[in-house]
Amino acid sequence: MLNPVPISKTGYNRLKEELERLQNEELPAVMRRVAEARELGDLRENGEYLAGREQQGFLMGRISELKGMLSRSDIIHCTKVDTNQVAFGALVTLLDLDTNREVIYQLLGPDEADSSAGSISIHSPIGGAILGCAAGDHVSVSTPRGERRFEVVAIARPAVD
Repeated sequence: MLNPVPISKTGYNRLKEELERLQNEELPAVMRRVAEARELGDLRENGEYLAGREQQGFLMGRISELKGMLSRSDIIHCTKVDTNQVAFGALVTLLDLDTNREVIYQLLGPDEADSSAGSISIHSPIGGAILGCAAGDHVSVSTPRGERRFEVVAIARPAVD
């Protein structure tokens, strides 16, 4: 059995909604288009048929991927995290000691992390380094951009799971 992957309730719901949309709306629509294109004749030179089959394969692959992600999900209620130390789901304010700039990240799982939206994976270099730290702790992180130093300024709970 695969190891469970932590995910927020919001992230889980987002994946579940995508799965339902793909299964109930997009895949049936593509299958209808493929069936209509099949009726047009020679399948070897039927661009609509070939494109439809390719899209159908992509959708079926994504559906399979989403089912796998959901089946190994361990839902964490982020609004209930302990704020004494950095944990999954926490909002963490970090001070970059090299630039003197503050940044706020929510620590999430690999299936929902998005640094442009202010969330990082617990498996990322920074996420892994600050996991378990308390406010006031200093960490040094080896990143693809080189060594970076941070201070954990604050740890908070998000407003929503």
